[in-house]
Amino acid sequence: MTLLDQFSAYSEWRASASSAVGRLRQWLVRNEVGDVQGDLRLQYVLDRLRDDKLTVAFVAEFSRGKSELINAIFFADYGDRVLPSSAGRTTMCPTELQWNDGARAEIRLLPIRTRATHASVSELKQYLEEWTVLPLDANSLESLQQAFARVGETERVAKNDAVRFGFDVDDKGENGLKPAADGTVEIPCWRHAVIQFPHPLLEQGLVVLDTPGLNAIGAEPELTLSLLPNAHAVLFVLAADTGVTQSDLTVWREYVQAGRQRKTGRLVVLNKIDGLWDGLRDDAQIEAEITRQIATVSETLEIPTWSVFPVSAQKGLVGRISGDAGLVARSRVAELEKALTQDLLPTKQEIVSDSTLAETDDIIAQTRELLEARLTGLREQLQELTDLRGKNQSVIEYMMRKIRNEKSEFEQGLQKYYAVRSVFSTLTNSLLAHLGMDALRNETRRTREAMLESTFTKGLRQAMESFFEHLRDNLARSGDEITEITTMLDSMYKRFSVEHGLKLTTPEAFSTLRYERELDRLENAFNRQVNSALSLVTTEKHALTQKFFETVAVEARRTFEMANRDVEQWLRAVMSPLETQVREYQLQLKRRLESVKRIHQATDTLEERVGELQQAESAMLTQLDELAGLEASIRAVLGGGDAVGDEAEAVRDRAA
Repeated sequence: MTLLDQFSAYSEWRASASSAVGRLRQWLVRNEVGDVQGDLRLQYVLDRLRDDKLTVAFVAEFSRGKSELINAIFFADYGDRVLPSSAGRTTMCPTELQWNDGARAEIRLLPIRTRATHASVSELKQYLEEWTVLPLDANSLESLQQAFARVGETERVAKNDAVRFGFDVDDKGENGLKPAADGTVEIPCWRHAVIQFPHPLLEQGLVVLDTPGLNAIGAEPELTLSLLPNAHAVLFVLAADTGVTQSDLTVWREYVQAGRQRKTGRLVVLNKIDGLWDGLRDDAQIEAEITRQIATVSETLEIPTWSVFPVSAQKGLVGRISGDAGLVARSRVAELEKALTQDLLPTKQEIVSDSTLAETDDIIAQTRELLEARLTGLREQLQELTDLRGKNQSVIEYMMRKIRNEKSEFEQGLQKYYAVRSVFSTLTNSLLAHLGMDALRNETRRTREAMLESTFTKGLRQAMESFFEHLRDNLARSGDEITEITTMLDSMYKRFSVEHGLKLTTPEAFSTLRYERELDRLENAFNRQVNSALSLVTTEKHALTQKFFETVAVEARRTFEMANRDVEQWLRAVMSPLETQVREYQLQLKRRLESVKRIHQATDTLEERVGELQQAESAMLTQLDELAGLEASIRAVLGGGDAVGDEAEAVRDRAA
């Protein structure tokens, strides 16, 4: 399968998953067995499936052939180079290639001077007026080429301005940009670029992230702290004619490997192997030299040899444009594409599948428990009324008293339920106070004030390190409160199950581990980029404070926003089953009492009521079968289908 075929298959899988989840949501509404919280959770799942993106980032120092590789993989069908590919720097700012349904073809360019505003790129994406927006003719190769050429535009600014915009400047050019004779420094015109056009792969949800070289990549904190670590795949491009240079090694260690969240999705491309095709070596000698270079790269970067892919991007592009299958095969670009899809798509699909199944399984389980509770209540009513056949009024009166007693006992139990609700509300408020955005804002303000008031380097370092200590303490307190909530609800679930026969499973657990790991990653990045002796000594206090809050604090806010969203969803999910079952049990008691009352008033309605209950029982069994069918269709798409038949059989056994 081609790369487009693979992405198309993944897109179709997402569409199938959305359809299956959508049918479940509609069925719950139609049969009035869902609730608002469950509907919100399913809407969230559907939104996540619809908006799912796969980000592939290309990282390299300049002149490694990165742009040519992107041309060979994605744009050969255009019959020419789309991205500029020439000696020297062609990509001067991070560039995202993407497409969203309903969007228009355009290029958005964020001026480099916006760095002086201290706003992050993600924040500025919400304000289109901050960008230079130019229309794009997606059907014109020339228009595309002109658009991509703009990301390489530069300007010359004073040395102080270059530093103010976040660039390292070094008079020798060894550890930063080198000033010209007139004292000016060449910097990118643009801070970030977003190019939207309806390319077939981009339409399937692919996002291509093209990055600049070392001097520019390190100047954009959001790229190093968020975009690269969160990319689903990173292709690190080296050149066979240079090997692993010191700057290559710096990019690899500081930006590709640093803060890596997963072991998969990091591929190394050894480009320009066509330089070995010099006519003086035979195929065996060329292969031996490639094998030797792979081994050297593997040892230097400390990675397995199978993750290093030798290619010739230039020959691959030429071969595809000219229709030369032999040249394409010799370029080995197809082998890289195969590895990319085999590594990226299955992993991504597994993650999406697991998260979707976790939500749908939980909602289906709650719905099944509700239906089985209703079925049990119906059968109890049916048995009670059947037993009343031929009985006198005193027996019917006894039955009424019995149901009233059950209702009275349940209402006494409700007092404990309301007490738990009150404690739950208190613990929830306390949890959100520690994990919420107000707490983070207060901590951010305290840290900023402490940094600005510090006179010495030691005070600056303590203020920044204290920031992480307080955030970790907030997470630890949140974890304790989550444990208390879970323990309390588990006890209440068991009490209502034993005393009133409610069908309640143990509440789902929640962990703050992922957010703790994200703080670890941020602190490591902070220690590398901000908390070094050189940075603390050479950077002016206000500039250091600005850098800290433009990088670490912004990412910490994203982490806590994600934690807030996840914990609020968990709180809704964990309380919903108990609320639903309590409400359902109250309705059942009310229906039972009303049935016996009617029969007490008119004995001739007994057979009519028995018939109604028998029809309701049949309808309930049908609903359980339909729910099992919906579960089977979801699992058929998402996986885990082997368990469906067993579950359906278990449902029928319980219903029998």
